[in-house]
Amino acid sequence: MNFSHLLTHWYLQNKRDLPWRNTSNPYAIWLSEIILQQTQVVQGIPYFNRFIAHFPTVKDLALADEESVLKLWQGLGYYSRARHLLAGAKFIYFELNGSFPNNYKDLLKLKGVGPYTAAAIASISFNEPKAVVDGNVYRVLSRFFNIITPINSTEGKKEFDMLAQQLLDVKNPANHNQALMELGALICKPNNPLCLVCPLNTSCLALKFKNQEAFPVKLKREPVKNRYFNYIVIQTLENKTVFLKRTKKDIWLNLYEFPLIETQKPIQGIEITEEKEFKILFKSIKYLDLKYFNDVDMVTKLTHQQIFTKFWVVKTKNHPLAMIELSDLKRYPVPMLIHNFLKAFKVT
Repeated sequence: MNFSHLLTHWYLQNKRDLPWRNTSNPYAIWLSEIILQQTQVVQGIPYFNRFIAHFPTVKDLALADEESVLKLWQGLGYYSRARHLLAGAKFIYFELNGSFPNNYKDLLKLKGVGPYTAAAIASISFNEPKAVVDGNVYRVLSRFFNIITPINSTEGKKEFDMLAQQLLDVKNPANHNQALMELGALICKPNNPLCLVCPLNTSCLALKFKNQEAFPVKLKREPVKNRYFNYIVIQTLENKTVFLKRTKKDIWLNLYEFPLIETQKPIQGIEITEEKEFKILFKSIKYLDLKYFNDVDMVTKLTHQQIFTKFWVVKTKNHPLAMIELSDLKRYPVPMLIHNFLKAFKVT
């Protein structure tokens, strides 16, 4: 069978109409690939459209401030992607005189651009014969060829990279790469793959042995860490609060939040007042009232972490750090955890 021919023929008949498929502009392709790194297509489309509307060119993005970029990114998670996107735009505009890198090797110099993203941009925008290997590609190839090498091992990455490159249609890498990814997204899905309508079903080994859901093989991931966040929501009589930027190297870097007390285990009631950070925050300041906003912890699941959060509303006459009107908090880029609290607290 001609793997690439069947694949591309299917793709041209069945591909989704996505906004970044109507152009070969490397800026648009780059933006779409960064958004889709950890995001489903349906969720990513409105973000892509908003970014293009706000920052139609690399120059527009390069001249933007980080807070406006993070605010526009809010809700997508993995905020380092947005910071890397901004850094890449500044590098292109200020260091490369606005000239977008036009080959795989130079694309890798952009912050946040790895082999997969560089190959996608290079092949789609510049027709460079570089194979892409993402989650969809791993799944299709591992099933088709019955490959048991773990995809998250060094050996697995090398094996799949070599195989994908061998299969690539070097005369039409853009359609080939997009076809392989599209097949994984629409047909060769993680669960309940649609094997009966797959263009490759006559030669797929996983289908032959009826073990499709055994692939791809992965090494066990590291255990999930539990963290316990307690946010202190100060509310003065003038409706002002304390809102701080996260500056430590951790999740949600450069996003805003209320004063945070992280504990080793869940705490209840007035136990919060015994914490060192609470005592420092209210040193020589009397508070009028303290209560939880949520009796049940809000749970946020990240890749290797699970965060259990309580919000503690503390009313005071005043506070020397309370500089921001509660009604102004909606202007700041925040994690979705904070965004959802603000909506429930009737701030946004």
